[in-house]
Amino acid sequence: MALLELCDVVKTYQMGDVSVRALRGVSLSVEEGEFVAIMGSSGSGKSTLMNIIGCLDKPTSGTYILAGQDISKASRNELAEIRNRTLGFVFQSFNLLSRTSALENVELPMLYAGVPTSERVARAKRALERVGLGQRLDHHPNQLSGGQQQRVAIARALVSEPKVILADEPTGALDSRTSIEVMALFQELHRAGMTLVLVTHEPDIASYASRLVVVRDGQILSDRRQTPVPAVVPPLPPEDIALEAAEARG
Repeated sequence: MALLELCDVVKTYQMGDVSVRALRGVSLSVEEGEFVAIMGSSGSGKSTLMNIIGCLDKPTSGTYILAGQDISKASRNELAEIRNRTLGFVFQSFNLLSRTSALENVELPMLYAGVPTSERVARAKRALERVGLGQRLDHHPNQLSGGQQQRVAIARALVSEPKVILADEPTGALDSRTSIEVMALFQELHRAGMTLVLVTHEPDIASYASRLVVVRDGQILSDRRQTPVPAVVPPLPPEDIALEAAEARG
């Protein structure tokens, strides 16, 4: 059975007297352990598709089954519970709390879930170590680079042990080198068996996934498997190496 499956999903928004059909009968199946990139230009319907996959919205018609549960029939409270239990989110803008440390930001989902303090701290530390930030636990977002902030966001998505990581334009606010670092981390998670669904408008970012779904005008234009481009991070210039060493000592 597919981990997530959409069948003939339609999403229509009412804009005054005008009906806007954002999705036009989309069918999509994702197996456990896949790394799927959903690519499309602005207005293609990819964000609407991501919102439905992420249980942030429900289809107007059609069905969506996630981990064996029919999402199209779930109530608002049931959707929230499914999101917390099954999905991890990574966004373009990181969405970190500025006055809390990396560790505290990663703890937040478990705080809302009522996980005891000692377990929260231990799991948050492990998640940050997994994304290479074990030495940055007490740093606040303004003390971290954009790439490090996105790694904190990824650790926060991982800490609840979700079945699927949903990444919405996760490199949109990053430079090219840092984008490769983030995609290298996603490829590492994929090799470890994590299921990832990535939304992007950039072909070079989509090339790091093992499957490419192209969306246009609310429909799937193409869906194919591909050999992912290895995310190889170029070496830092000497001056940046010196700066990172100074930050590490500080």
